[in-house]
Amino acid sequence: MQKINAVVTGVGGYVPDYILTNDEISKMVDTTDEWIMGRIGIKERHILREEGLGTSYMARKAVKQLMRRTQSHPDDIDLVIVATTTPDYRLPSTASILCDKLELKNAFAFDVQAVCSGFLYALETGANFIRSGIYKKVIIVGADKMSSIVDYTDRATCPIFADGAAAFMLEPTTEELGVIDSVLRTDGKGLPFLHIKAGGSVCAPSYYTLDSHMHYIYQEGRTVFKYAVANMSDACEAIITRNNLNKDDIDWVIPHQANQRIISAVTQRLDVPEEKVMVNIERYGNTSAGTLPLCIWDYENKLKKGDNLIFTAFGAGFAWGAIYVKWGYDGEKR
Repeated sequence: MQKINAVVTGVGGYVPDYILTNDEISKMVDTTDEWIMGRIGIKERHILREEGLGTSYMARKAVKQLMRRTQSHPDDIDLVIVATTTPDYRLPSTASILCDKLELKNAFAFDVQAVCSGFLYALETGANFIRSGIYKKVIIVGADKMSSIVDYTDRATCPIFADGAAAFMLEPTTEELGVIDSVLRTDGKGLPFLHIKAGGSVCAPSYYTLDSHMHYIYQEGRTVFKYAVANMSDACEAIITRNNLNKDDIDWVIPHQANQRIISAVTQRLDVPEEKVMVNIERYGNTSAGTLPLCIWDYENKLKKGDNLIFTAFGAGFAWGAIYVKWGYDGEKR
């Protein structure tokens, strides 16, 4: 019996129309375009401003495009996994809302929460459902409305985050393609350095938590930077060693778009040239679980069947990892 693996057969994406520029940010907090570009590398970010729209709206737009591009019928979808930190509601899951809005009658669905590493975790999870031999079409979504948890009076965080969504279709293959290997880790050390203080079961919402701005992201940037560079680099190096790759074998590195300096430090450690690194942080900012698939959505026409891709991310928890993917189709033909 031939070995079944999960291959990416299509990509869809969506970012909101409204663009929040550095000039606008500088009117909210004490910062400048020069400071933001020099420290973070972000020029603009897309924000979902319309009343009553959340993460599921962006995810639905991305998945609709994906299904159109892959010519997939709603009844053929077996599973939907949504990686998000900003679900529409505490319950039900954002994935379940997608099933309703897209009329996916035969799918089961659930959310994954690993913050900026969420898409990595969802991709490996979805690939294993395909490898079981039972599931034929699995949709993996990375989507976050980060503007909903950002304090726009905090200059340390408000220039960083943005909104967006993108999705992959995973299908079975017996070719030497698809999700080849993964290194995924969580150590729990990150709680003091990157968190949202209130809103969970430890500290439920109250007038005090609202007045104290405790429902927004808190981050100690220097500590997160240090751990992100070290752990993303180590995960990528483990993947490279385990699969007998060298820098010439790698066609693309797709790093989480959190900070241009983190991206540069990681790729320098890996000794990968800049032209092999997917970067769109300047235009999209940090969309958390959305950054990795949005990079592929952006760069799709540059990809060729058989290309070796290494995805890597780092997020709150701390949770991080890397995944080695052998690309499944010529993007320029889509």
